[in-house]
Amino acid sequence: MAIEAVIFDFGGVLTSSPFEAFTRFETERGLPADIIRRTNAANHLENAWAKFERAEVDIETFDELFAAESLALGAEVRGRDVLPLLQGDLRPEMVEALKRIKAKFKTGCITNNLPANAIGSMTGRSLYIAEVMVLFDHVIESAKIGLRKPDPRIYQMMVETLKVDPNNCVYLDDLGVNLKPARQMGMTTIKVTSGAQAIAELEKATGLKLR
Repeated sequence: MAIEAVIFDFGGVLTSSPFEAFTRFETERGLPADIIRRTNAANHLENAWAKFERAEVDIETFDELFAAESLALGAEVRGRDVLPLLQGDLRPEMVEALKRIKAKFKTGCITNNLPANAIGSMTGRSLYIAEVMVLFDHVIESAKIGLRKPDPRIYQMMVETLKVDPNNCVYLDDLGVNLKPARQMGMTTIKVTSGAQAIAELEKATGLKLR
């Protein structure tokens, strides 16, 4: 297979997973284990999280919807309380791998994100992230286009913009549900569980030395 492009998810791939922060929050508050992840996963195409990532609801509505959905699963969690938990730390080794990949292949980023300023002011962090975002030839943000993974159309938009054959693409994501449509299109997929694991699989897929 001749690789033409490598396409990345952002959160949980280029940054550490927010799941760790979710677990700490639940433990500190005495909440049922995985209540946040279970709320995110229930009715995942049309729940509060999905609507917020497509910018269909404002933060107040998201807060109330998430609270109702989590309560239905056993404990109320306010949506506003979850948002600060999303700020993962950049993985320097993944950023370095991205730089090396960019020198050889086209690069893209497909991210399910939140409307601007949803998490509050993060000026310093935003500047740092902006430095990473310029490494991509094209970025698709769910909150800007009103479409989110795993909708197949978002992957199609990326390959059309990059002008590449999906059979010649590698796609990385930390969620299996988001990898499935890419794999069905013909992409080589990598489920990210850690930076080291992702880089090892990327090296195998691309033939590049990435560290």
